Amino acid sequence: MENEPREFLFPDRIHGNGRREAAPHMRLKSGLWVSAYVRRCNVEGIFAAVRRRGAEEAGAIFIKVNRLDGTADVYAPAPQAAFHEEHPMDRAFSAALKAMPAVEADAEAYLARQIRFDPDVWIIETEDRAGRHFLDRVVR
Repeated sequence: MENEPREFLFPDRIHGNGRREAAPHMRLKSGLWVSAYVRRCNVEGIFAAVRRRGAEEAGAIFIKVNRLDGTADVYAPAPQAAFHEEHPMDRAFSAALKAMPAVEADAEAYLARQIRFDPDVWIIETEDRAGRHFLDRVVR
Protein backbone atom coordinates (compact mmCIF):
# COMPACT_ATOMS: atom_id res chain seq x y z
CA MET A 1 0.00 0.00 0.00
CA GLU A 2 2.93 2.28 0.77
CA ASN A 3 4.20 2.13 -2.81
CA GLU A 4 0.75 2.51 -4.40
CA PRO A 5 0.45 5.48 -6.73
CA ARG A 6 -1.44 8.41 -5.28
CA GLU A 7 -4.03 8.13 -8.05
CA PHE A 8 -5.04 4.72 -6.73
CA LEU A 9 -5.40 5.89 -3.14
CA PHE A 10 -7.26 9.07 -4.07
CA PRO A 11 -8.82 8.40 -7.48
CA ASP A 12 -10.30 11.19 -9.54
CA ARG A 13 -13.79 10.67 -10.86
CA ILE A 14 -14.06 10.43 -14.65
CA HIS A 15 -17.52 11.16 -16.05
CA GLY A 16 -19.05 9.54 -19.12
CA ASN A 17 -18.21 12.61 -21.18
CA GLY A 18 -14.50 12.23 -20.33
CA ARG A 19 -14.51 15.21 -17.94
CA ARG A 20 -12.24 14.58 -14.98
CA GLU A 21 -13.31 15.73 -11.51
CA ALA A 22 -10.81 15.85 -8.67
CA ALA A 23 -11.45 13.53 -5.76
CA PRO A 24 -13.21 15.36 -2.92
CA HIS A 25 -11.14 16.47 0.04
CA MET A 26 -12.29 14.89 3.25
CA ARG A 27 -11.98 16.39 6.68
CA LEU A 28 -11.75 14.40 9.89
CA LYS A 29 -14.97 14.33 11.85
CA SER A 30 -14.85 16.53 14.94
CA GLY A 31 -15.26 13.58 17.31
CA LEU A 32 -12.27 11.75 15.85
CA TRP A 33 -10.11 14.88 15.81
CA VAL A 34 -10.98 15.58 19.46
CA SER A 35 -10.08 12.01 20.49
CA ALA A 36 -6.72 12.29 18.76
CA TYR A 37 -6.03 15.71 20.29
CA VAL A 38 -6.83 14.55 23.84
CA ARG A 39 -4.59 11.50 23.33
CA ARG A 40 -1.75 13.69 22.04
CA CYS A 41 -1.97 15.96 25.08
CA ASN A 42 -2.01 12.96 27.41
CA VAL A 43 1.04 11.46 25.68
CA GLU A 44 2.85 14.77 26.25
CA GLY A 45 2.00 14.53 29.97
CA ILE A 46 -0.68 17.22 29.85
CA PHE A 47 -4.12 16.66 31.34
CA ALA A 48 -6.85 17.15 28.72
CA ALA A 49 -10.56 16.51 28.99
CA VAL A 50 -13.66 16.98 26.88
CA ARG A 51 -15.72 19.51 28.84
CA ARG A 52 -18.49 19.75 26.29
CA ARG A 53 -19.30 17.22 23.63
CA GLY A 54 -20.46 18.82 20.39
CA ALA A 55 -21.75 17.59 17.05
CA GLU A 56 -19.89 14.41 16.13
CA GLU A 57 -19.64 15.20 12.42
CA ALA A 58 -18.66 18.85 12.23
CA GLY A 59 -19.04 20.71 15.52
CA ALA A 60 -16.73 23.69 16.04
CA ILE A 61 -13.88 22.92 18.45
CA PHE A 62 -12.62 25.34 21.12
CA ILE A 63 -9.49 24.66 23.16
CA LYS A 64 -9.03 26.19 26.61
CA VAL A 65 -5.55 26.00 28.11
CA ASN A 66 -5.87 26.51 31.87
CA ARG A 67 -2.56 27.85 33.16
CA LEU A 68 -3.43 26.93 36.75
CA ASP A 69 -2.75 30.45 38.01
CA GLY A 70 -6.16 32.02 37.40
CA THR A 71 -5.46 32.69 33.72
CA ALA A 72 -6.23 30.79 30.54
CA ASP A 73 -5.75 30.83 26.77
CA VAL A 74 -8.61 30.06 24.41
CA TYR A 75 -8.20 28.93 20.80
CA ALA A 76 -11.12 28.99 18.37
CA PRO A 77 -11.56 27.78 14.80
CA ALA A 78 -9.68 30.15 12.50
CA PRO A 79 -11.65 32.30 10.07
CA GLN A 80 -12.03 30.88 6.54
CA ALA A 81 -9.61 33.51 5.20
CA ALA A 82 -6.81 31.81 7.17
CA PHE A 83 -6.98 28.57 5.19
CA HIS A 84 -4.38 27.93 2.51
CA GLU A 85 -5.06 26.38 -0.87
CA GLU A 86 -2.39 23.72 -0.25
CA HIS A 87 -4.14 22.48 2.91
CA PRO A 88 -7.82 23.43 2.64
CA MET A 89 -9.02 20.66 4.96
CA ASP A 90 -6.56 21.14 7.84
CA ARG A 91 -8.00 22.39 11.09
CA ALA A 92 -6.59 25.80 11.88
CA PHE A 93 -7.05 27.72 15.11
CA SER A 94 -6.56 31.30 16.19
CA ALA A 95 -6.37 33.05 19.52
CA ALA A 96 -9.93 33.79 20.62
CA LEU A 97 -9.15 36.51 23.16
CA LYS A 98 -7.31 39.77 22.58
CA ALA A 99 -5.09 39.35 25.62
CA MET A 100 -3.63 35.93 26.22
CA PRO A 101 -3.29 34.69 28.80
CA ALA A 102 -6.59 36.16 29.94
CA VAL A 103 -8.30 36.12 33.30
CA GLU A 104 -10.05 32.76 33.57
CA ALA A 105 -13.45 34.43 34.09
CA ASP A 106 -13.05 36.17 30.70
CA ALA A 107 -12.20 32.85 29.05
CA GLU A 108 -15.28 31.22 30.58
CA ALA A 109 -17.50 34.13 29.52
CA TYR A 110 -16.23 33.80 25.95
CA LEU A 111 -16.95 30.05 25.90
CA ALA A 112 -20.44 30.62 27.35
CA ARG A 113 -21.19 33.08 24.51
CA GLN A 114 -20.04 30.50 21.97
CA ILE A 115 -22.34 27.87 23.47
CA ARG A 116 -25.30 30.27 23.32
CA PHE A 117 -24.48 31.01 19.67
CA ASP A 118 -23.99 27.34 18.69
CA PRO A 119 -24.93 24.57 21.14
CA ASP A 120 -23.05 21.98 19.02
CA VAL A 121 -19.56 23.22 19.93
CA TRP A 122 -16.87 21.07 21.49
CA ILE A 123 -14.87 22.44 24.41
CA ILE A 124 -11.60 20.76 25.30
CA GLU A 125 -9.73 21.92 28.40
CA THR A 126 -6.08 21.26 29.04
CA GLU A 127 -3.95 22.20 32.04
CA ASP A 128 -0.43 23.44 31.50
CA ARG A 129 1.40 26.14 33.44
CA ALA A 130 3.53 26.95 30.36
CA GLY A 131 0.45 27.39 28.13
CA ARG A 132 1.42 24.70 25.62
CA HIS A 133 -1.50 23.88 23.34
CA PHE A 134 -0.16 21.20 20.92
CA LEU A 135 -2.23 22.54 18.02
CA ASP A 136 -0.65 21.98 14.62
CA ARG A 137 -1.89 25.17 12.97
CA VAL A 138 -2.39 28.40 14.90
CA VAL A 139 -2.82 31.44 12.69
CA ARG A 140 -2.86 35.09 13.65
